[in-house]
Amino acid sequence: MSFTSISFLLFLGILIVLYYALPKKIQWIVLLAASYVFYFFAGVKYFAFILFTTITTYLVTTYMDRNNKAKDAYMAEHKAEMSREEKKEYKQKVKKKNRLWFVITIAVNFGILFFCKLLLIEPFNTWAAGTPGISFLSIGLPMGMSFYMFQSMGYVIDVYREKAEALRNPFKVALFTAFFPQLVQGPISKFEQLKESLFSEHRFDRQAVAFGMQRMMWGFFKKMVIADRMAIAIGGLRATEQTGVAFFVMTIFYSIQLYADFSGGIDIAIGIGETLGIKMPENFIRPYFSMNIADYWRRWHITLNEWMKTYIFYPINVSGPMLKLSLKARAKIGRLGMRLPVYIGALLTWLGTGVWHGFNWKFIVWGLINCIVIVASEELSPVYDKFHNKTHLRDHKGYAVFQIIRTFLMMNLIRSTDLFENVGLYFKNIGSLCWNFNFHILTDGTLGKIGITTADYLIVLCGVIIMFIVSLIQEKTGKSVRENMQSIPRVVRYIILGAFLIIIIVFGYYGIGFESGNFIYGKI
Repeated sequence: MSFTSISFLLFLGILIVLYYALPKKIQWIVLLAASYVFYFFAGVKYFAFILFTTITTYLVTTYMDRNNKAKDAYMAEHKAEMSREEKKEYKQKVKKKNRLWFVITIAVNFGILFFCKLLLIEPFNTWAAGTPGISFLSIGLPMGMSFYMFQSMGYVIDVYREKAEALRNPFKVALFTAFFPQLVQGPISKFEQLKESLFSEHRFDRQAVAFGMQRMMWGFFKKMVIADRMAIAIGGLRATEQTGVAFFVMTIFYSIQLYADFSGGIDIAIGIGETLGIKMPENFIRPYFSMNIADYWRRWHITLNEWMKTYIFYPINVSGPMLKLSLKARAKIGRLGMRLPVYIGALLTWLGTGVWHGFNWKFIVWGLINCIVIVASEELSPVYDKFHNKTHLRDHKGYAVFQIIRTFLMMNLIRSTDLFENVGLYFKNIGSLCWNFNFHILTDGTLGKIGITTADYLIVLCGVIIMFIVSLIQEKTGKSVRENMQSIPRVVRYIILGAFLIIIIVFGYYGIGFESGNFIYGKI
């Protein structure tokens, strides 16, 4: 059931009515039922995966939480008679008991995720298709697995670290795992971010529901009017080898498609949550206004980056082996040695991020390039500062525009690894930018032969301009357009929203034979 289908809109309409009409104390039960109905349409055979993650998450978190509470009670009771060493030894004993089942749960669940991703690759897919017992896995990755797995395992880690208290109700764990708006492509919420609004009782708030529907409408506009048109164009360009200027044009098209597709899907998901009174974390904060790549990754797919930093990067950096390595390396090679754990942590984090996207060399290379550029920029910052102190370029307003354009173009080239299965072909196309200056693609009619018309290009151009204006208003005011519109008279506001809805209906890319709703990140 795609977000952009009529059946989903009917499903959501019925859910909202039931959610607010039934007693508030069972609202979370209504959400759980709705989430499982939604997942049912993705494939009954995939229920085993999400149920396994739910059950193991519930069992290990309640087990660890029970041990932690027993430890706290015991230490409070025997506080006066226990020495410092005895307290430390007792804590370590409980930690060791928890660690065993914690490691098993994490290893098994992530093992299943990686195994399913592995089966997406040939020849493993062919092997799975012909192997009794697992042949059903050969048809693809269970919907939302990359997202619900990270969200659930983050909760397990938080309970293990005693930063979160475990849920005692297994059905609430099931809802946290399977909350349907997040299953398609996130955002990946931390337990502390979601628990309060997800399980609370919510009164019908007309403005909150209206805001949620407006956010959904904005997502539909991005996805159906812009991204789905660009998807056709990208498919046409990829059908033949495009180098030099043609490759550069393809990267621009892909940047438009990917942003409109991914952020549009997130807008729909967060909008659904708002209509139900549930607040989910933002996943995008105007990434194309970034001044550098580090800034870009603080604005793009925020929840994944936060997950990676919280559960991989920081633990690696402060681990005992890394602290020892830092001391030894610092004694031999100075500041560089002190920073060595940061480099190792960054490398492993970006490798993990690449593997999360898929078991493919292109994603490994993508992660490594991002890591190298970010680390190099950080280490060269003193040099940059000296340069700017002498030239005063930063004092000019035009320099900020230059930084934004530079970062945009750099990220276009880095993310274009997605467009090639062969890493060698990717580097060949990057190299072609240095020697192929053939601008014929802009004049010989090629762009009119890749599946979309001149009218489609004009619609995309207008859509991009609208996205830019909206983002600029948000960047300047710090408020959403919805909030800014509240000062407009209600009649005028309704006319604007009605016109926007008509634009989506008239110019949205859909119809018989066209499969709108296949979000790019929905396949991860």
